[in-house]
Amino acid sequence: MLIRPARAEDRPALYEVCLKTGASGQDASGIYDDPLLLGHIYVGPYLALQPDLAFVLDDDGDALGYVLGARDTAEFERECDERWWPTLRRRYADPPPGRSWTPDEQLSHLIHHPPRTDPALLTEYPAHLHIDLLPSAGGAGYGRRLVSHLLDRLRDLSVSGVHLGVAVDNERAIGFYRHLGLQTLREQDDALVLGTSLTS
Repeated sequence: MLIRPARAEDRPALYEVCLKTGASGQDASGIYDDPLLLGHIYVGPYLALQPDLAFVLDDDGDALGYVLGARDTAEFERECDERWWPTLRRRYADPPPGRSWTPDEQLSHLIHHPPRTDPALLTEYPAHLHIDLLPSAGGAGYGRRLVSHLLDRLRDLSVSGVHLGVAVDNERAIGFYRHLGLQTLREQDDALVLGTSLTS
């Protein structure tokens, strides 16, 4: 397998990887009625706005995983507001309050009200990343290679630090990130924020 830059034509395959790993690393296909929603939130904006920090694990033409990043999270969130979310907001309605939402509606709400990263965190850890691997690519060191590939690129861009969020119930992912040297920066709701400096 090789790690290569993502291309525009990879989008359907990377959306599929996102869906197949969207339940804390497990297949989320049976959870969402719209199979594109997860990809629209967690893959699409990176391919559109930060394509130079999007990399694919390629097995003879098949995408088995990816790592995606943004060098400046605050700027990335602003660009999403201007260039990514508006089209999706016209497609997906913001669910009404006062009742329980379906899983699809919960994601639609995120499209209309995306979370904002605490500026205090971004002082030392301005970049962030997402990584997903299909089970068939797990356990062979490819996840470490993908993350290292992106971190090297961020260092080349003189980025001081990187962070990511992970669900507290995704113990396997937490162990993986800590094995790579990421430390817990804070706990919030049902997620941890992990990060590492890139300057030392």
